[in-house]
Amino acid sequence: MTSGAEGSVFETEFLGRPAVSKVRFPKKYRNPELDSVLRSRRIRSEARLLRETRKAGVRTPVVYSADMAEGTLVMEKVEGETVKSFLDAHPERARKICSMIGKDLARMHDAGVSHGDLTTSNIIVCPDGRLCFIDFSMGSYPADDEAIGVDIRLLERAFASAHPGLEEAYSALIGSYCAEKKDSDKVMAKVQEIKDRGRYT
Repeated sequence: MTSGAEGSVFETEFLGRPAVSKVRFPKKYRNPELDSVLRSRRIRSEARLLRETRKAGVRTPVVYSADMAEGTLVMEKVEGETVKSFLDAHPERARKICSMIGKDLARMHDAGVSHGDLTTSNIIVCPDGRLCFIDFSMGSYPADDEAIGVDIRLLERAFASAHPGLEEAYSALIGSYCAEKKDSDKVMAKVQEIKDRGRYT
């Protein structure tokens, strides 16, 4: 089991297949009726974000079931290792992986999805070499310019803190993103604005 601010994740099975169950437990400090509404809304939102991202051609875990009343989302268990672990072990392959991240992220953003907590720990390198984006609990749809800019800024910070020495690989990520993303100049201007005003720095 792993726990975070937005819920706990358990390994389970769904119709005989390996799966993970993400549970948003009730918050005792909130009014029970309000808590139920918020939990239901957030489970529905995350399921939609996963679906919209997959429709854009970017891999995410398949959603098997969503129980709004119980605040539970059951998804495919994705095999592989995090991009963070992969880059730590294979820095010589960083440029290729980062170019793939940039292309997938551009597709996600063009589909109107922001991730909301974009770090190299929330992207999986699958055994087939593809990438899979996970944990959209902080994401939004349709995402505005601010949310999309924050995604890029968070990823930039993740590389600066967790992957020193991979500046060229991060530049390849941004180059790939800008080559694929519609109106990329607008996005990068928003990222600079976020940096200039001191948010997410």
